[in-house]
Amino acid sequence: MKILVVGGGGREHALVWKIAQSPLVQQIYCAPGNPGIAGLARCVPVAAEDIDGLLALARREQIDLTVVGPEMPLTLGLADAFARAGLAVFGPSAAAAAIEGSKKLAKDLMQQYGIPTARYVTFTDYAAARRYIVEQNRPCVVKADGLAAGKGVIVAHTVEQALEALDLIMRDRAFGRAGDVVVVEELLVGQEASVLAFTDGRTVIPMLPAQDHKQVFDGDQGPNTGGMGAYAPAPLVDRALLQQVQQTILEPMVRALAAEGRPYRGVLYAGLMLTPEGPKVLEFNARFGDPEAQPVLALLQSDLVEIMLAVVQGRLAGQTVEWHDGAAVCVVLASRGYPGSYAKGIPISGLDAVPPEVLVFHAGTALQDGQLVTAGGRVLGVTARGKNIPAAIELAYRGVEQISFAGMHYRRDIGRKAL
Repeated sequence: MKILVVGGGGREHALVWKIAQSPLVQQIYCAPGNPGIAGLARCVPVAAEDIDGLLALARREQIDLTVVGPEMPLTLGLADAFARAGLAVFGPSAAAAAIEGSKKLAKDLMQQYGIPTARYVTFTDYAAARRYIVEQNRPCVVKADGLAAGKGVIVAHTVEQALEALDLIMRDRAFGRAGDVVVVEELLVGQEASVLAFTDGRTVIPMLPAQDHKQVFDGDQGPNTGGMGAYAPAPLVDRALLQQVQQTILEPMVRALAAEGRPYRGVLYAGLMLTPEGPKVLEFNARFGDPEAQPVLALLQSDLVEIMLAVVQGRLAGQTVEWHDGAAVCVVLASRGYPGSYAKGIPISGLDAVPPEVLVFHAGTALQDGQLVTAGGRVLGVTARGKNIPAAIELAYRGVEQISFAGMHYRRDIGRKAL
């Protein structure tokens, strides 16, 4: 088979790495890819949002299966365009991916179909939202409705912080049109967990539960990022709780989307808060998480391509998904200043000294005159598998110690919550 992976970040590098292990695969293409992916796939300079360009590439190279990494091309209708052209694609339609593209839609569906989530109100009018926040006078979460690269969610412990968040989204337009609608919801308390699942629109098979580390600094301090690291499996989601998430959250949402004329095929990601009343949904995503994909795929024993084909062909019910024993940890190396502004083009060294059993997934890198340099806020995802979480943590940080670039920033407590 010829497979095209769309995207060029750490998640896509992990996908290409896992897909390359399948005996079904003859050739992998990645658009646009990155220098790390280039060792495993033919990188083609077509942007992930260039639907027409990707379609032309898939036709020209006679691609058998296209795997979509990021959310933006899905919400733009990449899967729909490929389906119309008779091309197999792993990823939901635009109507189904709206579960991530619109937080208001996701909250409305959860409310309508009885899926546990935080209480919320949505606003299109700045003055009305401001009045509501002042009247409520309690901690809350302020969210831009649309896609904001994981940064459009602001936790506000005071009214002042909530009003600042509202100004940032609705007046300063920090996230552009994503902030046309704002969701203000109650602040849930507990530990967060991510449960990703394969689904063909009927059958739902959860993956190993993971835990992301969103805040930029140790101890969950500082602003939210796209994710500073993750580990799996998260011991706070035991087998019974995972079954509860499947029965009360994942399967009901897949049924709800089907009932709404938005049949869902691909990876459905539930970001959860584990509250004293049980798991509640913080957000749904329409694709593999990043960086959760890195440790989860490192632990996947089954052939990912076989699973994806079963999803695309609507026969997931007959599949078994098997996992390696042990645990995996991913530590993100970021540029100084991320998630705010940061410099690019800084030389990276030490990758050749990383222990061979450590995986280094490229997230924001480029080649400049033959030198590997930084090209994003999140630069590398150093990922290791071990017999347990402490062993995986130790090995991942051994890999981190070998790598350096000016201004390199990373959290030193990834996975510690599990201990």
